[in-house]
Amino acid sequence: MIGLALLTLAQALPLVAVPDTAPAARSPIDWTALPPLPYRRAPQPTASMIAFVSSEIHRNECPRPMPVDGHTRLQIDVAVLIGEDRLVRATIPRAIGCPVVEQYGAGLVVSFARGNLMPQFVSEGGWYRASLQFDWTE
Repeated sequence: MIGLALLTLAQALPLVAVPDTAPAARSPIDWTALPPLPYRRAPQPTASMIAFVSSEIHRNECPRPMPVDGHTRLQIDVAVLIGEDRLVRATIPRAIGCPVVEQYGAGLVVSFARGNLMPQFVSEGGWYRASLQFDWTE
């Protein structure tokens, strides 16, 4: 009986054509206007973090940055909302066409910020920009 109801509901819904490729959306975030996240100690991705990013770029067929002199450098920008308690409340990674790496970068920013922000420079309820650099040889 439930299966029949679902089938009837599915038949009642209009069909909507979905394009194969959606146009690139412009970010509503003005990345240049965001102040840098004030770390006490600037985070440095470890070799295993860099290896993960590199492997995910290749495995997921993400757009690859052009290597220069055998080095590939990828920057991940993340908008970070700091709450009234001066803790990270939200992160929004800047789209680079590789969701796995974008989300990984956003998660790393949360980890790097924990106990590592300069409280006198953090505005409660303010948005900041964190940038991570991943550099590897091809």
